[in-house]
Amino acid sequence: MRLLIAGMTCLLLAACGGPARPTPTPSASAAAPAAPAAPGSPSPVPPSPSVSLAPVPAGFVDLSDVDKSIMSDIRYATPHNFVGRPVTGYLRARCLVTRQAAEALHRVQQSALARGYSLKVYDCYRPQQAVDDFVRWSGDADQRMKGEFYPKVDKSALFDDGYIGGPTAHSRGSTLDLTLVATPAPQQPLYRGDDPLVPCTAPADQRFPDNTIDMGTGFDCFDPLAHTAATGVSAAQREHRALLVGLMSAGGFTNYAKEWWHYTLRDEPIRDTYYNFPVA
Repeated sequence: MRLLIAGMTCLLLAACGGPARPTPTPSASAAAPAAPAAPGSPSPVPPSPSVSLAPVPAGFVDLSDVDKSIMSDIRYATPHNFVGRPVTGYLRARCLVTRQAAEALHRVQQSALARGYSLKVYDCYRPQQAVDDFVRWSGDADQRMKGEFYPKVDKSALFDDGYIGGPTAHSRGSTLDLTLVATPAPQQPLYRGDDPLVPCTAPADQRFPDNTIDMGTGFDCFDPLAHTAATGVSAAQREHRALLVGLMSAGGFTNYAKEWWHYTLRDEPIRDTYYNFPVA
């Protein structure tokens, strides 16, 4: 990592959240948000359109075309995420963002490398159809990934507790979920679906062996411990979070307080349009 989600704390973040925006303006390749739901119930959303290989709109770029040194682990294109399967709309493990966000991330990466670290992105642009998929998932009985991503939260409470919501700032193209990796980067083991699930709040040497520095929880951990300023983490983990906040803030990004991994470009060029083209 904020799901039609901020780690499910985000009606505005779909697996990543944030403060509400004005009613978005639909445009080509974009999907307008659904009308708000009654308190305590999932937000109704329009049916997702058929997935097509629509062209990437002008103004969006592949992050690797701007900075090849930034690492990536696009979890929603894989089974290693809170729904346990590739998410609708993620046809490739690719980081698409607005050009302004990509160029700002390049500057952050230069600062990170000078300190012995590299950025690693988990999620970038997220299509509205993915947010719709999260909403559908929230209403079914599938809890296969509970043991890792929401071990202490009932799935039925993910909306009420703010962990899932929509539309998400990710769909505007200037919001990312990311972390830091010490350089040279250690190799990360491949995710194996048959491995036992370990809570995302467990010590780093017990949970999934991500090659990143220890932030106190895993990515997309739906738990108060994932709040950026959580008091239950160690001094070293607080320092790691502060380092990421400092680098990203200096680069023009704002953190979402309930997810240490979630950042939005302060001067994002697209503020009222939520896109729906697939990550392909």
